[in-house]
Amino acid sequence: QVQLVESGGGLVQPGGSLRLSCEASGITFSIYTMGWYRQAPTKQRELVAFISSGGNTNYADSVKGRFTISRDNAKNTVYLQMNSLRPEDTAVYRCNANHPKLGYLKYWGQGTQVTVSS
Repeated sequence: QVQLVESGGGLVQPGGSLRLSCEASGITFSIYTMGWYRQAPTKQRELVAFISSGGNTNYADSVKGRFTISRDNAKNTVYLQMNSLRPEDTAVYRCNANHPKLGYLKYWGQGTQVTVSS
């Protein structure tokens, strides 16, 4: 059974930082492209960042320079370091795993709430 379990969300003031974690089980983690998505109320889901099995990264323009995605294959975990947080970063953040060749092998975590407010 595949599981992606996120943690690290919470309430933070504008300008603050949070680090999200997503631990995967049931997949060969090292070969998967891992991503973070977010969805705010009344808005469409947005890709925040992804990291390939080889460590290549890509970010949404709205988070470039503030967020950093990384992975630890030994721990089957992907991270999202979020700095200089803004109220508009408030959303449910979900972890995603995509097989690099088999498009139907796609998995999601349950999500973790991030709220940026004073």
